[in-house]
Amino acid sequence: MTIRVNVNVSDLADLAEFLAHIDAGEDFELLRDGETVATINSAKKAASTPRKRVPGVWAHYGKLQDPNLFLRPDPDLEEAADGPIFPEK
Repeated sequence: MTIRVNVNVSDLADLAEFLAHIDAGEDFELLRDGETVATINSAKKAASTPRKRVPGVWAHYGKLQDPNLFLRPDPDLEEAADGPIFPEK
């Protein structure tokens, strides 16, 4: 439910009540002359359940061409490790 309050008419005494509604999860709109100036939503969101993993979702890309791709050392890193600490310019 969205609560709409005209800023020209509202009183700061009602602020505690407005914050209670926002804390309860209701949307809140501030209006000036009938036009929306701001929309306020609660920072707390309902705990969402994590999405389930779907096996085979990447299957349409085909098999990995090199199954050991991520198991081999990187030749550039090996070369850098075997080289001098301060390379010559």
